[in-house]
Amino acid sequence: MVETLDDIDDFLADAAMEHPRISQDPKVMVGKPVIRGTRVTVEVLLSLLGSGMTVDEVAEQYPHISRDDVLAAQRFAADYLARTKGRPVAAE
Repeated sequence: MVETLDDIDDFLADAAMEHPRISQDPKVMVGKPVIRGTRVTVEVLLSLLGSGMTVDEVAEQYPHISRDDVLAAQRFAADYLARTKGRPVAAE
C-alpha cells in the first residue's frame, strides 16, 4: 500500500518495471510520471480524458505519442490507485 512518500517512491520505481511506456526522472517534469521519451505527464493525459476527450483525440493532440501510450497512462494510474490506501470518509 502507498501511505508515505517513501512508499510513493517505491511504487514509482516498481511501476517503471511494470509499465515500460511510463518513466520517472527528477530532471524531467519535476519527477512526475511521463510517457517515456517525452515530457507529456500522465497527469495531463488523464486530465484531458477526464474533460471528455477520447483516447484517439488525445493521441492526435500529441502526435509524438501513440494511442497505446495514452492507454498505458490509464493503466499506470489505475495501478497506482489500486495500491493506495484509501482514507475513511465521513458519512453524510
